[in-house]
Amino acid sequence: MNPTTEVVHAANALTSWISGVSTEIKKFSRDVASLLDRNLVGKSKVDKAALVGLDELSREFLTKNAFAVGAGTFFAAASVEEGGHVLEWWFRKESGALARLDFDLTPGSNRYYDYEKLPFFSTAASTGEQTVWGPYIDYLGFEEYILTFTAPFSVHGHFTGVAGCDIRLTDLEPLIMPDLLLIPGDAALINASNRVILGNSGMYLVGERVKSGSPDQHRMALDVPHLGLSLLYTTERQTS
Repeated sequence: MNPTTEVVHAANALTSWISGVSTEIKKFSRDVASLLDRNLVGKSKVDKAALVGLDELSREFLTKNAFAVGAGTFFAAASVEEGGHVLEWWFRKESGALARLDFDLTPGSNRYYDYEKLPFFSTAASTGEQTVWGPYIDYLGFEEYILTFTAPFSVHGHFTGVAGCDIRLTDLEPLIMPDLLLIPGDAALINASNRVILGNSGMYLVGERVKSGSPDQHRMALDVPHLGLSLLYTTERQTS
């Protein structure tokens, strides 16, 4: 079955918007790598002096990109000197002011943030490519559904960490829902794990894993490299 004009329009709009986010993340990652290359001359591991100016990059990203609620850098622990800072993350308060977000990095604690094992870090580290993780409930930060986009960066030819941003689904919804609502049937943006990011009806709930097999269910991959996103849609809206 050929997709309708509305489906093609929605897929193109989603691809365009997400590609824009992807471009911003890649630039952010490159800027972080360039800054560290300059600051780490003659050094093998990231120290406090190497981080000078890194907070500015995060704040500039958030100032430029209103869609993001948080942005920053996570370092591979092996690339940081003992006792050094392994992350630099800033977030936008409800007032609009920007502040540093602190994490519990104490192994064994109830809220220990073992970020190197989380997909936004581990996938980017293992593939060397940009990635997106979510939707997930970010209990350690905003305690609501979040998407995290990251891209890896290397310094002196070695993987050093990832740079990226958080987007709340409450902020994403007004940006992409109008295009989803134009589709006559039920439709949703789906991640690489077949989970719903955002849907235009109660048929597809946020975070739900979509089961395949319905003859009325169709999929169109979004042309955004490495992220594995797709548009799922049906020919008609399901009625209760």
